[in-house]
Amino acid sequence: MLSAAFKALNDVFSPGFRAILWKALGLTIALFIALIIAIEAAISVFAAFPWPWLTTLLAWATGLGLFAAFIFLMAPVTALFAGLFLDDIAALVERRDYPDDPPGKEAGFWISLLMGVQFGLLMLAVFAITLPLWFFAIGPAIMVAANAYLLGREFFTMIAMRHMPRREAARLRKANAGRIFAAGIIPALLAHVPVLNLFVPLFATAYFTHIYKMIAAETQ
Repeated sequence: MLSAAFKALNDVFSPGFRAILWKALGLTIALFIALIIAIEAAISVFAAFPWPWLTTLLAWATGLGLFAAFIFLMAPVTALFAGLFLDDIAALVERRDYPDDPPGKEAGFWISLLMGVQFGLLMLAVFAITLPLWFFAIGPAIMVAANAYLLGREFFTMIAMRHMPRREAARLRKANAGRIFAAGIIPALLAHVPVLNLFVPLFATAYFTHIYKMIAAETQ
């Protein structure tokens, strides 16, 4: 797992990967800017209070709320957009580190979009469910464990599906469930570090490409 993590880090800092990262982050920031503009416009139309100070207070509170949402929801939204570039990332890893292996089959735009939406919503759901647990000592550990399972399950399956049908990918994941869960701990920990969590979808794609290649080589 550590060797796969170091390989993924080298991949992330390569020029081709940085270009994909900026695209995903750019789409994420554009979405939040559009959301902010829409909400501010709605406030100006519907929040016509007779007391100017209350209108100002509401505007500031909304702005702070949107900023907090930007911080906490950046990772799920980035994951959503990163799904659009999963094939590009995996293909870069395969060409760079496994040039002699048969290349994976691209999932296509709509399947990648569906996977990105599904994964983004799953990350958001896990975050919403486990957030109250942060008030208890065991909360962070539960959130890391949940994200480790989720990240391992989703990313490994998506990578495996480039090389085999979905059912075979699911069987391979189940047969190596413990190992894949353990592998998911590394990106799950990174997902809880501000700023670094923005790189998790890109890192996890490269990382689980290496994990898949290791498992596939052992099962041949």
